[in-house]
Amino acid sequence: MSETTHDGGVAVSDRLSPDDGLTAAELATKYGLSVSGARPGLGEYVRQLWGRRHFILAFSQAKLTAQYSQAKLGQLWQVATPLLNALVYYMIFGLILKAGRGMSLDTYILFLVTGVFVFTFTQSSLMAGVRAISGNLGLVRALHFPRASLPISFALQQLQQLLFSMIVLFVMAFGFGSYPSMSWLLIVPALVLQFFFNTGLALIVARMGAKTPDLAQLMPFILRTWMYASGVMFSIHTMLAGKPEWIVRALQLNPAAVYMDLMRFALIKDYGAENLPPHVWVIALFWAVVVFVGGFVYFWKAEERYGRG
Repeated sequence: MSETTHDGGVAVSDRLSPDDGLTAAELATKYGLSVSGARPGLGEYVRQLWGRRHFILAFSQAKLTAQYSQAKLGQLWQVATPLLNALVYYMIFGLILKAGRGMSLDTYILFLVTGVFVFTFTQSSLMAGVRAISGNLGLVRALHFPRASLPISFALQQLQQLLFSMIVLFVMAFGFGSYPSMSWLLIVPALVLQFFFNTGLALIVARMGAKTPDLAQLMPFILRTWMYASGVMFSIHTMLAGKPEWIVRALQLNPAAVYMDLMRFALIKDYGAENLPPHVWVIALFWAVVVFVGGFVYFWKAEERYGRG
């Protein structure tokens, strides 16, 4: 289509551009444009995360180093904090409430310290995860990277802290007569499964905390309730003896209790299989896979909304 006019005897032809009449969406498709910050496909998102693996590791190590940088004892607080918590729980639940009945003193102390260390791993992962986005908005808004890098790096930070603390746990096991055996090899798969479970939870609460920052204030109360229901300070199998079987099984299937019991079974020589629920490894695998995959997809679905508004 063309128009011809005469201006001072000179013909001027004005032709329409081939792009005239196309909508913005059609133009974007034609020239290969995409929305800035749009959520990539799930497979592409996983590839992007793998490409940022060095950043995730370095960020977790930097956070771990900075965590106690202002304290005189520095990294020693990674071990001192759960040990002090265990001491308080021992005085209240061990000495006053006799929660360790049915166990020797040495076994109960190892039982309690192991439970505190393992539950602290999950607790710290959730507390760090809930602030992963809301507490790092400057980084989220300034740089383009898969946002899942943040909660994953915080969960990895807590794993590194636990591994540091495990040295003290091993020393205590030696001191109380639990020496290395084949069962100690079970510590590795138990920690791997718990790490994936914790990471999934961190991804879930990271999305929730990004939208509702006040969740960080509520989380300590939720975690405290979860801790008391998970058998950190007492054996569910022993304390609920004589209670309806479904109550015992419900508490034993609690994922925090499952991972604690697996670690206790692996580490403590007098903590037998009778304290574990049936098919405990299947249950541990189920929690790890379902929560990690579900949490990852749940977090990914809101990728383009983090740091906005």
